[in-house]
Amino acid sequence: MSAHLTDQAFKTLPLNPALQAGLAQAGFEFCTPIQAQALPPLLRGEDVAGQAQTGTGKTIAFLLATFQRLLEKPAPDNWDGKQPRALILAPTRELAIQIMKDAKLLNTEAGLRITIAHGGKDYQKQRDAISEGCDVLVGTPGRLLDYHKQRVFSLKYVDAMVLDEADRMFDLGFIKDVRYFLRRIPKPEQRLGMLFSATLSYKVSELAYEHMNNPQKVQIAPEKMMGDRIEESVYYPANEEKIPLLLALIKRLQPERSIIFVNTKQAADQVWGYLEGNEHKAALLSGDVPQKKRERLLQHFQDGDFPFLVATDVAARGLHIPAVSHVFNFDLPQDVEDYVHRTGRTARAGASGVAISFACEEFVFSLPDIEAFIKHKLPVASTTDETLVEPQPPVKRQKKPAHNRNRNDGGKRSRPRRNRSGQKRSPATMNAHANKQ
Repeated sequence: MSAHLTDQAFKTLPLNPALQAGLAQAGFEFCTPIQAQALPPLLRGEDVAGQAQTGTGKTIAFLLATFQRLLEKPAPDNWDGKQPRALILAPTRELAIQIMKDAKLLNTEAGLRITIAHGGKDYQKQRDAISEGCDVLVGTPGRLLDYHKQRVFSLKYVDAMVLDEADRMFDLGFIKDVRYFLRRIPKPEQRLGMLFSATLSYKVSELAYEHMNNPQKVQIAPEKMMGDRIEESVYYPANEEKIPLLLALIKRLQPERSIIFVNTKQAADQVWGYLEGNEHKAALLSGDVPQKKRERLLQHFQDGDFPFLVATDVAARGLHIPAVSHVFNFDLPQDVEDYVHRTGRTARAGASGVAISFACEEFVFSLPDIEAFIKHKLPVASTTDETLVEPQPPVKRQKKPAHNRNRNDGGKRSRPRRNRSGQKRSPATMNAHANKQ
């Protein structure tokens, strides 16, 4: 049995036969610790607030509980068959997409209608899908809030509510939108409530007890924030040594699949440029990368087309990327919890991994807080022990010409509108016209 699994078999749980069949088809036999502890109370109809490090199976736990609730409990007599009976909120589009993938995996025999809504693309397509009706609605708060205010769907019949990565909701400023939904769904004692997160801070716990029905608190090894299978170390390079040190470590370690985390888009461009300029094929993921391209890059990275992914913290949470052997904190994160989430991209699902951090002149001040949070010191590695690589010049990232950036959803170039006399409308005139409509 794999070290990250328990001896609790899924077949011993009182799950609907359709879910047992879905689990068998997906190859799931034994529970992870968070699944083994969270599923029994959830299947009894008790709310759960769960904490476990990333990659431990939280998503499968809350999806099974949600599906079980809908399959076993009859819908209200006045339900029109179109409004969602379960709502799953995720802080990022990438996490929402991953939840959707896992949901489809478990739903092969259950036949539930699952719909997703998130920002970045397909506004009308997602709107139409929700209008056609669904049992489970997965999405990000902003896009779902937009649709709900347009009365595309109702919250009246929500019988299972999931809040995933709740701490990240606070970090990204979504908590006001989250409270909007929590105050409009049925009361806590009338539905099943689930909250899962890598960390259960005071503010997250307060949210749970305010909007849940006496939730059971499930924590997996809360005293140890990092997995035992992650080999950590920290270097203290000067700013100008960071690129040569990174290239030296890549040359020595020959990592199979690595994520290199930086704090800014500018640093992402710089690191990506030096990797490409030194014959290391890399993908670049930051906040300004369009959604379709982001999904395509992640798929290429998962498929092994790029051995390196350079990313800002937009990629640090909620992504299940298998077989990441190394994580490099090229910039130490300024938020201590982000260290846990970044390094959690490796050593997933029982594997081992390596996490290397650079405590440079600019970000070294974050290190004491990080070590206090993870409750141990990072082993120090010496820069002088590495044979620094003299880098070749970086490749410059090609950006779209300005005239191609302004495109509508159909991909056609937007043209300035004209009034009846044939004159171009000014932006102010166009905005005023839009507001009237």
